[in-house]
Amino acid sequence: MAFKRLELPPPRVLFLVLSAFLGFLALEGFLLWAYGDMPLRLSLLDLLFWGGLIFWSIAVRVPLPLSASMSQLFLFALALVILSPPWVAPLVSFFARWSKKVWYKNLFNRSQDGIATALAALAWQFFQQNPVYLGSWNLSGGMGIAVASLAFFLANTTLVTTAIHLANKVPWREAWRKNFSWLALSYLLLSPIALLLARAYETPLLAGWGGWTVLFFLIPLYYSRFYWDEKVRLEQAFDTTLELLMNALEAKDPMTRLHSERVADISRDLARKVKNGDEAYAQAVYRAARLHDIGKIAIPERILFKPGPLTPKEFAAIQSHPTKGAELLAPARKVAFDQLVYNVILYHHERWDGRGYPERLAGQEIPEEARIVGLADAYEAMTAGRPYREAKTSEEALKEVQESSGHQFDPRLVEAFAELWAQNPIWRDRHAYLAAKEGSVSRSTSSQPSSASDSPSPSEPGSRTSEE
Repeated sequence: MAFKRLELPPPRVLFLVLSAFLGFLALEGFLLWAYGDMPLRLSLLDLLFWGGLIFWSIAVRVPLPLSASMSQLFLFALALVILSPPWVAPLVSFFARWSKKVWYKNLFNRSQDGIATALAALAWQFFQQNPVYLGSWNLSGGMGIAVASLAFFLANTTLVTTAIHLANKVPWREAWRKNFSWLALSYLLLSPIALLLARAYETPLLAGWGGWTVLFFLIPLYYSRFYWDEKVRLEQAFDTTLELLMNALEAKDPMTRLHSERVADISRDLARKVKNGDEAYAQAVYRAARLHDIGKIAIPERILFKPGPLTPKEFAAIQSHPTKGAELLAPARKVAFDQLVYNVILYHHERWDGRGYPERLAGQEIPEEARIVGLADAYEAMTAGRPYREAKTSEEALKEVQESSGHQFDPRLVEAFAELWAQNPIWRDRHAYLAAKEGSVSRSTSSQPSSASDSPSPSEPGSRTSEE
C-alpha cells in the first residue's frame, strides 16, 4: 500500500532523477577509490561547521522563474573542496540539504549538488597535481578555483535546466537564458572568495579559530545575495506597477473591466497550444498581453471613452496607442523587458492582410506573439461590448474570428483558437470569466444581442471596432 501512495513524476523526469543519483554515486565512488588514502585534516566539528554554512546558503536561496532558484552554496562547497580530500565535500553537499519537497525533487536537488561539487573537486585536484607557473608565480590556486567554479556552475545549471525542460516542456536554451545566463559572471567573480574563505579558516585571525573569520565574511556575502534577490524583486515590482496602471485604466470603464487579464489568459492558452506546450513562451506572451494596451494611458479619456462616432483626429489618436505604449516602456527596455513585450505592444493591431496599424505589416512579417495577442484582443473586445457597440455572444464572436481567417488573423492561429474554444475554457464566456475572477458580475458586462454592422476589421473615422 505504501508503494501505491508513492508520488511519481513523469517517466522522463524520473529517468533524469535516477540518472543524477546514480551519477553522483559513481562520481563519489571514484573519488573514494582515487583519493581515499588522503588524510582527513578536518574534525567532526569542522565538518558540521561547513555543513551548516551550506545548509544556511540553501535556506536563503533566491527564487527564479520557472520553478528554479539560486544560492551561494557553491562558495562554501568550493571552500570545503580546498580544505578536505575530494570525496568529502560532495558527501557534505549531498546531505546538508533539508527540504519539504516531494522525494524525487529532494533527491534530484541533493544529487545535482553532489555532482557539481564532485566535478569541482576533480578540477581543483587536477591543478594541485599539475601546478601552473608563470615565472616564479604559482598560479595553481587561482586557476584551480576558477576552473572548479566553472565546473560547478555548468554542472549545476545544466542539470537544473534539463529538469525544467523535461518537467515543464520549456525549450532548454530558453530555460537556461531566463534563469542562469545573467548569473555566470557573478559565479566567476565570486569564486575567489571560496579560496579566501578556505585560507582564512586555515590561518585563524580571531580567538584561535578560523571559523570566526569565515563568519565575518558572511556579511558581504549576504549582501551579494541580497543584490540577486533585489534584482528579481525589482522586476516583479515593475510588472506589478504596470499592471496596477492597466487596472486603473480599465476601472474607469465597466465594460473594459479585466480586459487585459482576460486577453492575457486567452493569449497564454493559445501560445501554449501553437508552441506544443512551451510554458516559457506562454508565460512570456501572458506577461506581454497584460501590458498590450499600456499606451492608452496617454490617450485623453474624452476620446478613449467617447460613446459616439470619432472624428478623423480622434481616430488617429486611438490608433497611436501602440507606438505610445512602446515609447512609454522604452526606458525599461534593457532592464525589465525583452523584444517580445515590445512586439506585442507595438504590433498587436497589425492584420494578416496588411491593413492594420501602425506599420501595415502583413503575414509572417508580424511577430507571432503579436498575432496571438491580436486575435485574443479582438475576441475579448467583441464579447465584452462597448458604449458604441453591443457585445456579441461567444458563438457569434467565434464565427466572426473564423470568417476573418486569412484577412485579419493568421489562419493557423484561428484553427488553434477554435480547438481551444471547443474545450470550453473559462475565458470563452466573459460573464463566467468575470464571475470566476471577481465572484460577481454587474449587468453592464453581460452579453447582449449582436449588431450585424459590427466587424473586427479596420474602419473609417467615425465608427468604432473591436480592433481599438
